[in-house]
This record gives sequence, C-alpha cells and structure tokens, in this order.
Amino acid sequence: MLRRVRSWPQGPRTAPGVRARRAFTVSELTGRIRGLLEGQFGNVVVEGEVSGFRPSGAGHYYFNLVDRQASLSVALFKNRHYLLTFIPGDGMLVRVRGAVSVYGPRGSYQLIAESIERAGEGDLLALLEQRKRGLAAAGLFDAARKQPLPLLPRRVAVVTSPTGAAVRDLLRVLGRRNAGVDVVVVPTPVQGPDAAERIARAVRTADRWRLGDVIIVTRGGGSLEDLLPFSDERVVRAVAAAATPVISAVGHEVDSALCDLAADHRAATPSAAAEVVAAPRSELQRRVAALRANLGAALEARAQRYRTRLERCRADNLERSLRLALHPRQQRLDEARAMLSHAAGNHARTLRHRLELAAHGVEAASPRAILQRGYAAVTDAATGAYVTSARQVRPAQEVRVQLHRDAFRAAVTAAEPAAEEPADGGL
Repeated sequence: MLRRVRSWPQGPRTAPGVRARRAFTVSELTGRIRGLLEGQFGNVVVEGEVSGFRPSGAGHYYFNLVDRQASLSVALFKNRHYLLTFIPGDGMLVRVRGAVSVYGPRGSYQLIAESIERAGEGDLLALLEQRKRGLAAAGLFDAARKQPLPLLPRRVAVVTSPTGAAVRDLLRVLGRRNAGVDVVVVPTPVQGPDAAERIARAVRTADRWRLGDVIIVTRGGGSLEDLLPFSDERVVRAVAAAATPVISAVGHEVDSALCDLAADHRAATPSAAAEVVAAPRSELQRRVAALRANLGAALEARAQRYRTRLERCRADNLERSLRLALHPRQQRLDEARAMLSHAAGNHARTLRHRLELAAHGVEAASPRAILQRGYAAVTDAATGAYVTSARQVRPAQEVRVQLHRDAFRAAVTAAEPAAEEPADGGL
C-alpha cells in the first residue's frame, strides 16, 4: 500500500487588487515542484504490488507500484542492481525505498528506487537466493548429473511424514494406477527445527539400503517457512548424492524448494509423483502397440521407396527420364541461339547505320563536293600554296585555278584586297 502523506499547506494567494507576478514557464514550475517533492519525500518507503515491469535496453528497471486505489511509477537505475537479491515480477508484493522526484519531459512524479525487497518475506527469500547461488556454483543443480527414472519400478521408497496427506494421496494414486508397485515409507518429520537433518538422514538411509528403485521426497503444501527444511543444504546435498533416482514433490503447483533443483525429476504434487512412477500396464501395452504399428509403417515406407527406385532404373524409364532431363536444356539452347542471332543482327544494323552517317559526313566535308557547287581552289602556280587573300598575289603573277573536274592557269591583272576593318569592330 502507498504510505499516507499529510496534506500540503496552501501557498500565498494574490490579494484582490494586487497585480499578479509574471507567469511561470513550464520548466520553472516543474523545477519548483521537483524541489518541493524531493525536499519533503527525499527518503520514503512505499509498499505495493508490482505491475507492468519492463527492463529497458540500457539495463534500467521501470514498473508501477499499485494498490486497489492508486498507482505510482517507479524507476530503478542500473547502478543500483547490485543491491537486488531477486528480479521484480508482476504481482509481487514489495517494499521500495527511495526518493520522490518529477520527470520533467512528461511532467509526472515518480519514485526513484534505492532498494527493493519483498514485503514480509524479503529476508527469507534473500537467504534462499544466496543459498541457491552457492549450491548451483557447487554443481548440485547441473542437468548432466541427473539420472533417468526407471520405467517400471517394482518398489518405491517414500520419504515423508507417515501421517500427512501427501502419503495418503500418493498411496491412493499408486493403488489406482498399478497395484503391483510396493511402497516403503521412510518416516520423517517434514517441518520443525530438526526436520532438515532427519529428512537428509532418511534419504541417505533409503539410498544406502536400496529400499526402492526410486525415492520420492514429498510433503503437502504450506507456507514458505513450512517448506524451508526442503531447501536446507543438508537435504539438497543428500538428494544430489543419492545413487538411486530421486523425485522431489514438495508442496503444490506453485510451491518450490531447492531440493526440486537437485532431484532427478521434479513433480508438482505428491499425486503427480505417483503418476510418474506408476505407469499403468494398459498404458505400456498401448505404447508397445503404437511402437509396433510405427515400426511396421516405417518398414513398409522404406520398402516402397526401394521399389520406387528400382522402378526408375528400368530401361524405358531411364530413357524417358533422360529425355525429360534433356528437353528443357535443348529448349534453353534454342532460345539462347535465337536471342544471340537477334542481338547480332541488331548490332550489325546499328553499325551499318553509323557507317552510313559517317560516310555522309565525310562526303559533305570533301573539298570536291564544295568545288562541285561552283567554287574553285586557287594556288600559286610556282609554289602550290593556296591563295586565300588578294594580298597574297601581285599583278602578272601566275596562279592555278582548280575546278571540279579540271583546272586552268591564269595571270593576275589586278589585286582587289578588301578594306581592313578597325580592330574594335568599327565602334
């Protein structure tokens, strides 16, 4: 539950007729609220139920503390994780110590957690978690050391209280499912100050004297304190060291003990443990019949596969298979040949068109084509130099005039050079 807090005193109000002060910015008002909350609730403890637990990608934990009437946002940052002995989960009743602050971007208040513990059971669960880590480090919970259970045990040793409900449930299920199983009850108290030592001793006794093909360590449900003997290190080590396969069936479905982790098999309830060790003969017969049917079907399927392969090896089938394999390749070859021929034709047409364009260009630029249009080329008859200006000749000089098809020589009677234009274009 959220702690009850006293009401805030009201701040000063603006008197009638007095001009109000300037407006706050959002950041200013949020900062003042944060200062008030952090000053008044700098170290509070709040109890509530975890809801919406969500770890962030950066490693921080965010969740809500809720009760029947309210909800409070909580943030636990990564640098405080080392104080945790468990990972919070939805539905857990926890007690959170921290400071109330305001998250400016959303304008919402939240509890910045410094530490978290389970409400009412925090110390006990921390002890169990520490013990669990130590036993796990010793290899007692490794899957590689677990033994398979016997398929048809003839005798079962049950370590439990002879007067408890667990042994009655177990005997009832064993009697109903398979009357041929013998049961040896190894009596021991299942709670109390000396229960752990006596449970461990009973497990060692059942194992040493081979009192059963399998050992069931069991008791009915109870509180965390009631189940504590089955999480005692002596019991866990006795279960892990047993050469006889061990089934742990402590409490009900939601209960758990450390001996569950060390046992070769964990059953949710004593009745479930009895179901595991007492497979009925009818069930075994059904399994054998199913195996026989599956084996026959598998053999028939394999024989059919071999017959199909032999059928494919016949001469006519081989020929047909070869044709079917070659036809697509021949078709792809024909298509490739047609595509290549088409591409070559297109390329040749493109080259031919380019050649024609080049020929037309050369023909148009040929001096003979120019002379054919009535122009003439004049050269000095003595030197053969082209005459391009009247200033290059003098009267009585002999020149050669080249026409389209023939030429003639002539003497210059007069030169008529064009008037020179000014360098600036006449401006």
